[in-house]
Amino acid sequence: MSEEAPASTRVIASAWTTAIVREVDRSTEGYVRLRLEVADRQDHVPGQHYVLRLRAPDGYTAQRSYSIASDPADPLVELMVECLPRGEVSSFLHDIVEVGDELEARGPIGRWFVWGGTTPSICVAGGSGVVPFVSMLRYARRTGTDANLTVVASAQTRARLPYADELETAGAFIALTRENHPLPDGSERVAAHLYPDEVAALADGVERAYVCGSVGFVSFVGRILGEAGVRSDMVRVEQFGPTS
Repeated sequence: MSEEAPASTRVIASAWTTAIVREVDRSTEGYVRLRLEVADRQDHVPGQHYVLRLRAPDGYTAQRSYSIASDPADPLVELMVECLPRGEVSSFLHDIVEVGDELEARGPIGRWFVWGGTTPSICVAGGSGVVPFVSMLRYARRTGTDANLTVVASAQTRARLPYADELETAGAFIALTRENHPLPDGSERVAAHLYPDEVAALADGVERAYVCGSVGFVSFVGRILGEAGVRSDMVRVEQFGPTS
């Protein structure tokens, strides 16, 4: 495990296990928040993910990966799943899954896109890409390392941004592209994509950058991070698409 992993890190799980759905929350538009009791659970590192697998009566299976939002100390594993058009797994989780259902799960997975609290970092997310950074924020607040973490979240509207209240409370910078949004200094940010000077100011002094979002968003943020002086070898990327 890299120097970024907390001391409590266990071996990355490779075997499938069962996960009982203990909580279901569909209050964020287009998303479902699941809290799972995972059998034989191993502690995760903020930034890791789980794979969920669905199995039909005829034996057909479909599986997708979902980032973990919960703090490693949380007794349940929390996932925030975006319902994608024609997404057979996300649609089932969003529309059908209920408390008490049993899912197949494998995790935690991932060694590259993790943060252990010691490295001053900026995290830039597009939409559901904010989920692994919520895990990092929760871990940072519990361990007193939040001074080392700056989170930037971009979404179309506040209603479409997962964990919007929690992000604001934690001091994350929020950029909305289809509605104006108040800034911490009391001014109002006009609806727009992230500006290079906004990112440059927030990235000053960081030693690592994490970027999570769609292919187009990741490419866009990579360019403005480069313009801000963040070297490419300091950037860790996780991108997704409709079939990821």
